[in-house]
Amino acid sequence: MAESEPTLGYLTRRDTEVKLPRPTRVKNKTPAPIQITAEQILREACERQESEIRPPKQKITDYSELNDYRLRKRKEYEDLIRRVRWNVSVWVKYAQWEESQKDFARSRSVWERALEVDYRNHTLWLKYAEMEMKNKFVNHARNVWDRAVSLLPRIDQLWYKYIHMEEVLGNVAGARQIFERWMGWMPDQQGWLSYIKFELRYNEVGRARAIFERFVLCHPKVEAYIKYAKFEMKNGEIARSRSVYETAVEKLADDEDAEMLFVAFAEFEESCKETERARCIYKFALDHIPKGRAEDLYRRFVQFEKQYGDREGIEDAIVGKRRFQYEEEVRKNPLNYDSWFDYIRLEESVGIKERVREVYERSIANVPPAEEKRYWQRYIYLWINYALYEELDAEDVERTREVYRECLKLIPHKKFTFSKIWLLAAQFEIRQLNQKGARQILGNAIGMAPKDKKFKRYIESFSLAMWIDVGHFMRDIWSGLLKTAMLGASMLN
Repeated sequence: MAESEPTLGYLTRRDTEVKLPRPTRVKNKTPAPIQITAEQILREACERQESEIRPPKQKITDYSELNDYRLRKRKEYEDLIRRVRWNVSVWVKYAQWEESQKDFARSRSVWERALEVDYRNHTLWLKYAEMEMKNKFVNHARNVWDRAVSLLPRIDQLWYKYIHMEEVLGNVAGARQIFERWMGWMPDQQGWLSYIKFELRYNEVGRARAIFERFVLCHPKVEAYIKYAKFEMKNGEIARSRSVYETAVEKLADDEDAEMLFVAFAEFEESCKETERARCIYKFALDHIPKGRAEDLYRRFVQFEKQYGDREGIEDAIVGKRRFQYEEEVRKNPLNYDSWFDYIRLEESVGIKERVREVYERSIANVPPAEEKRYWQRYIYLWINYALYEELDAEDVERTREVYRECLKLIPHKKFTFSKIWLLAAQFEIRQLNQKGARQILGNAIGMAPKDKKFKRYIESFSLAMWIDVGHFMRDIWSGLLKTAMLGASMLN
């Protein structure tokens, strides 16, 4: 007897096997006589869709049906408000629906209830006041605006709408009074400028000037003063405009936006054909504004000099622009000694000793970060050039000696030294006929770092010094003999 198959209830294993369908073969692969496009399929699907079910339109024929409709809608809105009391849009729709039913008392009631929920929402105040204005309830609208600006004085839109309503109604005095209330809260610049434009629309130049005075006191910024000065210039008050600029320079010369102020002041003087005043303003600004914030100022100054200046003025402007570029380079990387050399060469070409010394002092203050000779090889030439400048160009012996002394103190001789600086210092003392000082310098050099080069230069220097002394001695002898001969000749005569 064959072994029976295990069953699952009344099903056998054979019944539970999943059988995949056989792939059907396409018998006819020829194209159909009528072709259907994808566009046609989509269009037919759209046409066969059932129409959307919409509620039937109600037609109200008598007053009782209208009351039933209103009662039902109010109940729906009240139920919705109980569920989502915080949702402002529901309150707005409810109030607007009451307005559409011409029941303004109920609409106001809804608006007031909404304001009790969230009076800080300025949208509610705006729509509430717009409802009153749209239906020509002017006093009600004034009441709403007055309450709104009292509760939310920092919302500029409420003030603008309130003032616009009064201006449209022709109540200029009332609009001015609202502006004064608003200015008491010290709004931003746009609020003050709106007040000024309001006065100018009615040709009240004196009132606008008084508002500008309060404006620059409330916002003592460069932009405010420039607007005030341009206002005076537009009205032909050149002296007043110049006075405004001068006041701004006194108060805001150290401000971050001082560059814009000086440029505007110089352009004002240029428009008044006062080129010397404009040039003085540019130079004053370039001396007082940090180099990092004066890029536009340098560019304007160069353009000004090209237009009005002579050759010397143009060269000064170009030098100032290059000075600004070098300042930017050394600010970004103060250890870039090549930039310092270029900067020093520029100042030496100008020839102002104080500036040259200042740049030298700033450059030598950037000591290399590591005590390794390869980092110092370029740096030490700053000291050498500084000493040579003081000796040859400035002709200041004491400052030259001080430069050499400070440089020798700074070098870490225990790790490395520079023979060149020792020899230059000693040769300088020999040129000043100070043999003792030169001997002391070279003796210190040999003691700290004895090298053949220093010994040779020591011998050469003092051989030269000896010959110089012999020369001086022989010169004194010959001058004595010459004097004696001249005296004898005079006695014979």
